[in-house]
Amino acid sequence: MFLAGCASAPTDTTDEGLGTDSSIESSGTETGFGTTSGSDDSGSSAQAMGLSGSSDISSSAFSLDDSDPANLLNKRVIYFDFDRSKVKSEYEEIIAAHATYLANNPGARVRLEGHADERGSREYNIGLGERRGNSVARHLGLQGAARNQLDVISYGEERPVALGHDEESWALNRRVEIVYTKQK
Repeated sequence: MFLAGCASAPTDTTDEGLGTDSSIESSGTETGFGTTSGSDDSGSSAQAMGLSGSSDISSSAFSLDDSDPANLLNKRVIYFDFDRSKVKSEYEEIIAAHATYLANNPGARVRLEGHADERGSREYNIGLGERRGNSVARHLGLQGAARNQLDVISYGEERPVALGHDEESWALNRRVEIVYTKQK
């Protein structure tokens, strides 16, 4: 299922000189994951989460226990470089932990919410957020998550977590949030 929507039609359809990239260099296939773009009435707040914590993935790392900051499953924001949808290697361990959890819990579902910074047209940023969400979905799928557990939605530039007009703010807004919608 593919749904797209926008609150208003963009008047400028140029992509302001911004290019595209592939999210996985070795993969040129379509994901087939459910993708929607536009708004959703269930809000989520991004959590600026770094990669501090144990690199050892123990059995406790595969539970959604919000009280353990070292649990990789509590890291639910994947950040991207400017105008890119390729998952950075520093986030692969986090994605692998989520994929393992999903594979071990077939009743669990996630919504991958793609976001972009304010640069670029609305239309372009909706597409970029979607490519970012699909990139994370592809990584999850390659590591064991089932297609029916993953939904992708793009908010483009419409839900920034940082309101500044500088590189630091833009970097925080270029992200995919992993939101668990159904657990076990």
